[in-house]
Amino acid sequence: MRLPRWLLGFLPLIAAAVAWAETGIDIGSRRELFVDHHLTQRLEGARLRLHHPRREGTALVFDKPWEGLYSAYITVFRDKDRCRMYYRGQPELAGATQVTCYAESKDGIHWTKPSLGLHEVRGTKNNNVILAGEPDLCHNFAPFIDTKPGVPAQQRYKALAGTRKTGLVAFASADAVRWKRLRKEPVITKGAFDSQNVAFWSDAEGCYVCCFRTWKKVGGTSYRWISRTTSKDFLNWTEPVEMTFGDAPPEHLYTNGTLPYFRAPHIYVALAKRFFPGKVALPPDEAAALVPHPRHRIASSDAVLMTSRGGGRYDRTFLEAFIRPGPTPRDWICRDNTPAWGIVPTTDRRMFLYRLSHYAQPTSHVTRYSLRLDGFVSVSAPLKGGELVTRPLRFEGRELAINFETSAAGGIRVEIQGADGEPVEGFALADCPLIFGDAIDRAVTWKGGSNVGRLAGRPVRLRFVLKDADLYALRFR
Repeated sequence: MRLPRWLLGFLPLIAAAVAWAETGIDIGSRRELFVDHHLTQRLEGARLRLHHPRREGTALVFDKPWEGLYSAYITVFRDKDRCRMYYRGQPELAGATQVTCYAESKDGIHWTKPSLGLHEVRGTKNNNVILAGEPDLCHNFAPFIDTKPGVPAQQRYKALAGTRKTGLVAFASADAVRWKRLRKEPVITKGAFDSQNVAFWSDAEGCYVCCFRTWKKVGGTSYRWISRTTSKDFLNWTEPVEMTFGDAPPEHLYTNGTLPYFRAPHIYVALAKRFFPGKVALPPDEAAALVPHPRHRIASSDAVLMTSRGGGRYDRTFLEAFIRPGPTPRDWICRDNTPAWGIVPTTDRRMFLYRLSHYAQPTSHVTRYSLRLDGFVSVSAPLKGGELVTRPLRFEGRELAINFETSAAGGIRVEIQGADGEPVEGFALADCPLIFGDAIDRAVTWKGGSNVGRLAGRPVRLRFVLKDADLYALRFR
């Protein structure tokens, strides 16, 4: 019997569902975050809750003669004992004034601009400029640490930069300060490239990934879009593909900010700038008093959270803003509010994110935000209670550790079930003492202890019963 054509398209999904039921999703000892519904079989009385970073104040002011109003496209990452920051310096709207600047910090809070003496800019080499004389490349220079196994020391740091005019040009560096082209010709040529185009090595996919700006027409309207390409050697890249967003409505995404989350690198976190080109927040006279150039007095923007597990799809579980513009009129100007590419781990329970603030204004600067480790999204339940049951999964390790937070009145209990949904002996809900408090990495215990090693490799389900609690992440170890 021949199957109807419409049914054929569902066969891969049906096969995957059968495979999950029989063998379980293999999570090994990876940390899993609840930024999507990848592990979720059932949510009852609970929901996925988006959390918002806490504004911590100014991190860096663009106050040098070669920086100024149009400084933008910030990249930041931790590199062993220091944090590194890169950004475009541009005091005038004319593109010829563009340079790439560098700053560093020990703690991600206090930043310095070292005098590098590499380029003469505005009559002096006493500056923090690492790239000058090529405006199209300085426009959006975006570096990263290359974590590919076996990468040569002289290419430990890599970067892409360029516009539609130049294409994306590949750079490498041994010290993250002195950069050289890997070849004269651009390595990626199909794209708009007119914002921050980012790349990284993905252990999960075994290749370099580049996410960059394109345009896409949807229903007769052209939208700022994101496309993706991959490479094994950083020089030869695949044909670009347009990213998809599930059933989310099309929106202008000015930047994408995609990177592997450092505590779960198989999950890509995208801190994207969402842009509303015709949505003006301030009256003309008020905008004119803040912004010198008329072109930058219109439009509005904020930041959204997207995620991906590789391939050509972003998950947009949350359409609401991840970071709202802010409390002052200066936060509501045109191309403001661009998230930096990068997340900085701290020595405590939080991590730092950064954002461009007051773009095209004399007060232009970088704002620092903080967020709980793994704290993008939680499974959240009220005091009356809620449940999460996972799909069947397989794991490696001897303990289940969770990142969670409860009230004094609330708590969490965990049950391990077989793939059939029946409790495993010794790991039923009644065997789990109430878990309450606030911990980043606490082992779950049952009456018999915390050792779950005898269940490793078998398909199991996890059932979490929560009251006035948030569950951020889990990991077997």
